[in-house]
Amino acid sequence: MRVLEGLKPERFFYYFEEISKIPHGSYNTDAISDYCLKVGQSLGLECWKDEFNNVTIIKEATTGYEQAPALIIQGHLDMVNEKTPDSDHDFEKDPLKLRIEGDWIHATGTTLGADDGVAVAYVLALLEDKSIAHPRLECILTSDEEAGMDGAFGYDASRLTGKRMLNLDSDSEGIFLTSCAGGIRYQLLLPLRRIESAGSVVKLSLTGLMGGHSGVEIDKYRGNSNILMGYVLNRLSESIMFGLISVEGGLKDNAIPRDAFATLMIDSEEFEALKGRVAELESELQKDFAGIEENICLSVSEPKEQEVAFIYPDDQKKALFLLMQVPNGVQAMSMNIPGLVETSLNLGVVETTNEQLSLAFALRSSVESRKHALGAKLANLITFLGGTYETVGDYPGWAYCPNSELREMMAEVYRDMYGKEPVIQAVHAGLECGLFSEKIPCLDIISTGPTALDIHTPDERM
Repeated sequence: MRVLEGLKPERFFYYFEEISKIPHGSYNTDAISDYCLKVGQSLGLECWKDEFNNVTIIKEATTGYEQAPALIIQGHLDMVNEKTPDSDHDFEKDPLKLRIEGDWIHATGTTLGADDGVAVAYVLALLEDKSIAHPRLECILTSDEEAGMDGAFGYDASRLTGKRMLNLDSDSEGIFLTSCAGGIRYQLLLPLRRIESAGSVVKLSLTGLMGGHSGVEIDKYRGNSNILMGYVLNRLSESIMFGLISVEGGLKDNAIPRDAFATLMIDSEEFEALKGRVAELESELQKDFAGIEENICLSVSEPKEQEVAFIYPDDQKKALFLLMQVPNGVQAMSMNIPGLVETSLNLGVVETTNEQLSLAFALRSSVESRKHALGAKLANLITFLGGTYETVGDYPGWAYCPNSELREMMAEVYRDMYGKEPVIQAVHAGLECGLFSEKIPCLDIISTGPTALDIHTPDERM
């Protein structure tokens, strides 16, 4: 029996469950792209797939709507792959394990992929439905949105005729989005030298944080495990001698990291002092985040004697300085829209190799110059320390259109259907709307979708 069988609209949930069987994280969209293309072909519709794995499916207007303006419907194929520490899920081959709890759909141990499997399921269900009268529909499912909007960047819009676009990448029913921030990814790379030695090795673990979408939950001031681990290591260095071996935390730059780990070499005689200091810092963090992070946990493993290569002391100082000094979180609030974050960044991933320490950030701002000013701050910091940086996925914001016929039409329909006013809102998270508005002049866009909570985390539910 299908997990979502009986839920309505039936074909939407049918397709959502079908795509949940297909691994489709960013940069792994071949299979889901092919699946959507085959559905379009089976329906006898004009459809094509490009070199970026973007899929376009055209459904011509029904009788009586031939002269109506075409409508573009757009969403993305990929999802953010996040899982709980105890999950053995393999995102390269395993289907998602859907379950229903009350009115909510979850995936056990992993993200659900409602962001943006919702769009894929809506599009496929709509295209096969022969009962709905409609204008020409130009349906676009892009690839790798979560990893830098690569699909939208590469999309060729020359075959489209529509000047109105419905984006299905929103996550709050009854809220219509009309603008969003632009963004860019930064990766800071600090070179490391190492010293081979034998000693007592311990592992610091910072776990239990809530995490979240770095564009949606960034203003909730949840703990960032990478930033907090940098703080913990710096505080420990004040009283405990240790050699840093590695720091690791987070899985995606656009997800607020929930866990972080550091491996240290210490003098075995210092272990009791270290354990006591870790307990003090755990208590401090729990007090600092009371009411926000209820399950924060800082612990240290028992020491093991090992041959290791710890980081050269001068390079360790630079690494700890970098982890302590990098900005993170909300940097500025909008001066024009009350309550809207204007500029932020998220240290999503920290990784250590033998040769370097890597820090990956997602930066967002609705003011282009401030986005690049924040990036320049990161660039200056890492180059001052003798490191380098790389940037990818510099995408534009989506500017508010004061005169939107599509927005007014959707608001009128919503009032008629539900007897209440929709909320018209800007969002700090990034959408592909800005890229499409650059490709198609005078494009009228609005974004909508059903309610999904805690996206980009294993607690995601729809």
